[in-house]
Amino acid sequence: MLRRLLLFLSERRALRRWMETSPAAAVLTRRFVAGQTLDREVEVCRRLNAEGILASLDHLGENVTSAEEARTSRDFYVEALRRIAQEKLQASVSIKLTQFGLNLSEDLCRENVASLMEAAVAHDGFVEFDMESHPYVDRTLRIVTGMHARFGRVRAVVQAYLYRSAEDIDALCRDRIPVRLCKGAYREPPSVAFPKKSRVDANYMRLAATLLERGVNPGIATHDPNMIRHALDHVQRHGPAKDAFEFQMLYGIRRDLQRSLTGAGYRLRLYVPYGDAWYPYLMRRLAERPANLLFLARNLIRK
Repeated sequence: MLRRLLLFLSERRALRRWMETSPAAAVLTRRFVAGQTLDREVEVCRRLNAEGILASLDHLGENVTSAEEARTSRDFYVEALRRIAQEKLQASVSIKLTQFGLNLSEDLCRENVASLMEAAVAHDGFVEFDMESHPYVDRTLRIVTGMHARFGRVRAVVQAYLYRSAEDIDALCRDRIPVRLCKGAYREPPSVAFPKKSRVDANYMRLAATLLERGVNPGIATHDPNMIRHALDHVQRHGPAKDAFEFQMLYGIRRDLQRSLTGAGYRLRLYVPYGDAWYPYLMRRLAERPANLLFLARNLIRK
């Protein structure tokens, strides 16, 4: 019930406008968002690299409403790739295709993404394609597959709560496209997604095993200790080697698990967002793990 409420609130535009302009925003964001500027993002990524942690930079925003906004989003990421190379960071970038104009035109989106991929080649970079809600899955995978064929340097995200995800992972593995597996963070109808957490968890474990056996450099993205334990058990029994996959988590969440994985010699990449369009991102993070509400409440009380 709480998860559904938080996802519902994440879609309220009036509440978003109020929250993103509130003076209290820093209290809500500083644990989960690197800051509003690329310079601040680079500082955080540099610190993470010093701790042996990889990063994936995400410039917050989605659902642009004009071709100009889509090109501006593309340019943010081109600059991020340039800074990653300049600073010699161990980092990728993560993009949402609705930032690149997917709601306006698939051709426009593909053109913008191709420009970004050219920058990735020029700067020896890597692009991860976030997955959005289910109406975008086919279009996203078409673009990912096309970019992989032209440029390589991509990783697709697959969400375990969708019924279709096993077939999608089979296709991506056949094409040797790397995959990041997550549970999923959008409000989806039971016609397309498992409505019960237990079913999502079971599917996640099955898909993680598939990726660890057949995937190319898969990312196991979870903060759930049970999912992590399942993945570690599989790796210890069947492989792959520690440098053939990575765990992925969100900046600011489950630092205890992050330390335990890096301490055991496993690769870890943190998804590090920056920018001022933080509200939908934060609400989806709270919906994924409502216990984070307690953390925010403690900070507000201290303030």
